[in-house]
Amino acid sequence: MVFRRRDRRSPWRMAAEAVYPRGGWRRTLEYIKHRLRRLPDSPEKIGRGIAAGVFISFTPLYGLHFAGGLLIAWAIRGNLLASMIGTFVNNFVTLVPISAMAMGLGYWILGGRLRPGKVEQLGHIFAQAGRDLWHNFWALFTPETMDWAGLQVFFHEVFWPYLVGGLGPGLLAALLSYWLTVPLVRAYQAARRKALEERLAQRLRAPGAGRRDG
Repeated sequence: MVFRRRDRRSPWRMAAEAVYPRGGWRRTLEYIKHRLRRLPDSPEKIGRGIAAGVFISFTPLYGLHFAGGLLIAWAIRGNLLASMIGTFVNNFVTLVPISAMAMGLGYWILGGRLRPGKVEQLGHIFAQAGRDLWHNFWALFTPETMDWAGLQVFFHEVFWPYLVGGLGPGLLAALLSYWLTVPLVRAYQAARRKALEERLAQRLRAPGAGRRDG
């Protein structure tokens, strides 16, 4: 195939680059910023898309952030690609702070107390919930027995507090991202348009630019 990578990456290398991208996080962020600036849409629509992605990233819907961001962006008439870029606000660097803030705030709002070590175990807890959900799904087609006890504990002790605690900060972060994105994209689009106009004017001023052959 024409577009196949010449250096085929092993699963271990792909996993390593997911934690620390090739070229570093700074280069990755520069690439995302470059892609954001070049999106062919109005600054307001791009800003709404980014806000949608940022907002969904503060929820416990891991594995569904892209889909959720797209749905919200579609509902508020935001740029769909920008919403996918916005979900990168929740990454391996920010995952623990966002989770700790959402869980702590959620337990406080619901009148409970977050047990020490709960946040550090979130990865294992979500993985276990995924296994239980997968088991119950297959139980529909096999003699296995469904078991919802673990998922009920997961919902009440993790998912619901995380969701309640993440909505407020997610909304604030989404509004802030919109406020930052719109003028940034507008300034870049204006500068790019000016550069294109100057380039066109230089070509028109070039010797023989207006002549026709024959």
